[in-house]
Amino acid sequence: MFRVSFILAVAALSVPGRVADRPNFVLCMTDDQGWGDVSYNGLAAAKTPHLDEMAASGLRFDRFYSAAPVCSPTRGSFITGRHPNRFGCFLYGYPIRPQEFTIAQAVKPLGYATGHFGKWHLNGVSGPGKPIPAGDPLHPGRLGFDEWLSVSNFFDLNPAMSRNGTTVELTGDGSDLIAEEAIRFIGRAAAQKKPFLALVWFGNPHNPHRALPEDRAKAGGSDYYGEIVGIDRAMGRLRGELRRLGIAEDTLLLFTSDNGATGPGSTGGLRGKKGSVWEGGVRVPGIVEWPARIPRPRATNVPVSSSDIYPTVMDIVGIKGPYPVEPLDGISFLPLIEGKMTERPRPIGFWHYAPRKGKEAFGKNEGQAAWTDNRYKLHRLGPERYELYDLAADPQEKDDLSASKPEIVRKMKGELDAWQESVLKSFRGEDYGGVKKP
Repeated sequence: MFRVSFILAVAALSVPGRVADRPNFVLCMTDDQGWGDVSYNGLAAAKTPHLDEMAASGLRFDRFYSAAPVCSPTRGSFITGRHPNRFGCFLYGYPIRPQEFTIAQAVKPLGYATGHFGKWHLNGVSGPGKPIPAGDPLHPGRLGFDEWLSVSNFFDLNPAMSRNGTTVELTGDGSDLIAEEAIRFIGRAAAQKKPFLALVWFGNPHNPHRALPEDRAKAGGSDYYGEIVGIDRAMGRLRGELRRLGIAEDTLLLFTSDNGATGPGSTGGLRGKKGSVWEGGVRVPGIVEWPARIPRPRATNVPVSSSDIYPTVMDIVGIKGPYPVEPLDGISFLPLIEGKMTERPRPIGFWHYAPRKGKEAFGKNEGQAAWTDNRYKLHRLGPERYELYDLAADPQEKDDLSASKPEIVRKMKGELDAWQESVLKSFRGEDYGGVKKP
């Protein structure tokens, strides 16, 4: 009932004809691209001129974090604003719960056209990407997306995908294909004077790393970096089309990755890789371009997370909480866009737990956990085993300060414990009207 009341309240905010009050959103995310896998962060193996230009024109986040060090959980956080352990999406191939409330469901009553293009991986299907059938109870359309050209997991060349539930065989590079589909969707919405929300979720540079020959050549023979060449080209097409249509000024374009680098990729010297909550596993490229609100380029070290995307979009379009499913872990970074935020108001929690199927019940000491504020990061390595790092002075996490700063450890440990207790309550279903076992 609360969900229905919320949707009716949001619909009442919609004022026909005031398109300028409803900016567009194009929210892009790659698959396994590390923090160092862009030229503006030092990549030499391939060039990313379009992403470099975007970073030089907008707001560059030097501490953008994926909510989790693997893909499905981060994707769930992206569309809900919540840590994925709250809804049992622990690992790649785990589903989102249908009781969750998504970013697309929230903005549709305001008249937004909504679309998803590319990798989904929230419907509980493991293995290489497969077209998502119309009967799948967790396809993008059931979670608020009007149009979708989607696949369950990673894809690269000549993929079979699902267009609104119908399988289509496509030819070409996957990054190009989903960008062009998104462009067609954007063009239709612009022609109808409708604001739009488009999620463009690339399947690259995830393995098996198959790039177009010309992209591989541009990357010195590397298929991995050839895939990043293709991603960069696709981002250039999106940016160019927004400008051609005359809507770039009032469109928020976001670019990020779902987790840190894999074996072939670069963390830019950060510790750890995909699958760990060390910086190399969760710190990823992050850029927002929005000319109307970011007229001059800036870079920031304020920490931002994929869980912040949902509350930021809600803040921008004027939707106030409480929301149908709470608590949220993300915060709005609109004040950061506006130049009014110099520090993050509350820390970011990380909790990576990889259960065996059928053994999802868990406690605070399971898996890897970390608690990150504006300066310090506390790692919980096991029961009563903690390490503390000063990320401002030591982003590579080399110098453990836990013995010399016990008061900071004590404070951050208490905050981490309280947050984990909250996550456990959510996992038990207590955010859905008291239903204990979703």
